Amino acid sequence: MKRRNFIQNTSIATMGLITGTPVLNAMTSYKDAIIGHGTHKYKIDLNWGALNANYYPVNDCHEMVQDSKGRILLLTNNTKNNVIIYDKKGNLIETWGTDYPGAHGLTLKNENGTDMLYIADNVRNEVIKTTIDGKVAQIFSYPKESGKYPSKNQYIPTETAVADNGDVYIADGYGEQYIMHYNAQGKLLNTFGGKGDADHQFYNAHGICIDNRDAANPTLLITARQQNKLKRFTMDGKYINSIDLPGAFICRPVIAGNHIYLATIWSGDGDEGSGFVSILDENNTLISAPGGSAPSYENGKLNKMHQAIKIFHHPHDVCVDDDENLYVAQWNSGKTYPIKLSRV
Repeated sequence: MKRRNFIQNTSIATMGLITGTPVLNAMTSYKDAIIGHGTHKYKIDLNWGALNANYYPVNDCHEMVQDSKGRILLLTNNTKNNVIIYDKKGNLIETWGTDYPGAHGLTLKNENGTDMLYIADNVRNEVIKTTIDGKVAQIFSYPKESGKYPSKNQYIPTETAVADNGDVYIADGYGEQYIMHYNAQGKLLNTFGGKGDADHQFYNAHGICIDNRDAANPTLLITARQQNKLKRFTMDGKYINSIDLPGAFICRPVIAGNHIYLATIWSGDGDEGSGFVSILDENNTLISAPGGSAPSYENGKLNKMHQAIKIFHHPHDVCVDDDENLYVAQWNSGKTYPIKLSRV
């Protein structure tokens, strides 16, 4: 499923920030507030990373990662500066990138001591592997050899995961919902998933990551966003089980320590302008939902989640730094810069 089509255009959203919408109210009412639940609570910094938009503009802030130097990298689909690099205090270090109009997924993998980036571009219909400073190293093009796509435009990749052996997994989250499995040289090894209601299929296979918490048995975690599920697969594409997150329209899973972090772009029934962050523990139990309702289980089942306070506006990704602080990038939020949540 492709993105929702909102009537509100960018100029109206930007005007809302100036004239006093709930977004502005959030920025004033919740300044320095503490959000979250249990062991995972955070202080809000709404000014982190704010830049002069005339020189360093953003459209959608899609994803963020931390590199081996401790820097925070933001991916935006503004071709004036697709990648904006900050220090952890939100100070600008550098920018690069003018060739990624559909910049959507940003995955970092340290390969033999060198940080490499994988950019999923859903306008170019491909994934581009680059060095940390933007030099193109490899391109994973439209997978015609899979036999699943009559035309390039049906393939709309949203996210990438890279295994320790160099294998690359690409989620076609806005296209036909297949997962492509390549070796490091770019040879297609396997295709699985696809659009549908079966356990091994997806509606909006938006995000993918490798769960290495059990080092001896790594697995794939793949979001089925429209189904409010996180699905687990073997590394060769066999379905294992699902984690139900009712009311949470989740983007990509991010593993940090023993926890899973998920930006939740819409809450409840997909309410426009909503969203929060979901945090699962080592047992895949929801333990905190910054900006959302308190986790509540009955008979082992999670009750439906919803946005509790209007701080976030379509959270699209969460980056966890080495101090366990969170950085939340947002889609269709009036071209706002990310929000930082400092662990308390």
